[in-house]
Amino acid sequence: MTYNELSETIIGVAIDIHRKLGPGLLESVYQHILVYELRKRGLSVRTEEPVPLIWDKIQFVMAFRADLIVEEMILVEIKSLEELASVHKRQLLTYLRVMDRRLGLLVNFGDEVLKDGIRRVINGTLPDDNA
Repeated sequence: MTYNELSETIIGVAIDIHRKLGPGLLESVYQHILVYELRKRGLSVRTEEPVPLIWDKIQFVMAFRADLIVEEMILVEIKSLEELASVHKRQLLTYLRVMDRRLGLLVNFGDEVLKDGIRRVINGTLPDDNA
């Protein structure tokens, strides 16, 4: 599965969830349902994955927790806010760099229309050149 195909699947599932539930629930509710639906489709999903960081001789066992890692390819960060701030996109890019991942999706279930709350964040170039 390419990055584009996988991201389209994740976004499609998220939009379906949002259409049925609407905005306003806790992030954890959307996260659990999204994980359930992605796994139902046969996708590998890791949740709340602790991400280590090494700086010089200092090791942080958990620099942050990744909300979702889908098929070991895409990092998904879930929000449920009135609106995203520019820092959220920069934060996801930093996560991608620390994890040496190429593609992240920032999904804000708090938006009235979910497609307005989705941001694709790319770290470098994608191997399949389908960014």
